[in-house]
Amino acid sequence: MDKKREDMERFEHYLREQEKSKSTIEKYMRDVRRFFDFVDAEEYGREQVIVYKQYLQEHYKLSSVNSMLIALNGFFRYIGRPEYCVKTCRLQRQIFWPDERMISRDEYLHLIQTAKKNGQIRLSCILQAIGSTGIRVSELKFITVEALEQQVIRIQLKGKNRIVPLPSSLVLLLKNYCNKNKIKRGVVFVTRNGTPVDRRNIWAEMKSLCKAAGIRSSKVFPHNLRHMFARSFYEKEKDLVRLADFLGHNSVETTRRYTVISSMEACLRQLELGLVEKQKGSENPVRDIMHIMS
Repeated sequence: MDKKREDMERFEHYLREQEKSKSTIEKYMRDVRRFFDFVDAEEYGREQVIVYKQYLQEHYKLSSVNSMLIALNGFFRYIGRPEYCVKTCRLQRQIFWPDERMISRDEYLHLIQTAKKNGQIRLSCILQAIGSTGIRVSELKFITVEALEQQVIRIQLKGKNRIVPLPSSLVLLLKNYCNKNKIKRGVVFVTRNGTPVDRRNIWAEMKSLCKAAGIRSSKVFPHNLRHMFARSFYEKEKDLVRLADFLGHNSVETTRRYTVISSMEACLRQLELGLVEKQKGSENPVRDIMHIMS
């Protein structure tokens, strides 16, 4: 076995010992393999890593570049080569979500109704479970019949435990779902074989639903519902610390990224402070400028 392969296997074992999630391990290993495919040589050093970083910047979004570099730097530190690590790219903090990525409340509700109309009741309930609690798709398995009775779910993932209260409206919805599907105990959202639904099941169903609902597929993925929950909660409560607790974040700074203003139009409205001379014939400057831009 060559040294690169041996190092990668050891690194993968290390990630498992650190109780990283399956998806995180897969991503880290994919990022490390991508680097080795690029250098295609047994010997490599920091110069090759810098060239690889430049390649990534030319072919990927900066947020994706940083994600791949973080994984690669983690690998280098593990194998005792911290001198190979490179800096991540500096990103300007985003102040609003681009329209092609943001799912609106109306679009979210339309997805739910379309799923129900198409007979995809389980998917409709899943969308509402994530959208109304902000849990991760990997945490759906903790919604059990027993949890519905207590109106809280107890999540144990990544070495952390947290309790997430369930809205009464969601509890009622899911109890009705369980009654109709004769689910009397255990995990609520399961496949035909009785195993908990996973990310791939849900992702495929959501992408199919996009076409039926006439909504851009770039807007519809499980984590985007988590973002929508965070924005909705913050707009209503303005409590970043409490939101961090609900989302399971250790850092409020992480939570802050979830509360980016929902659209450019909303951002423009916030900037209308009455500090510019009003133009004749313009009652709504935000509407006028959006019309010009379109």
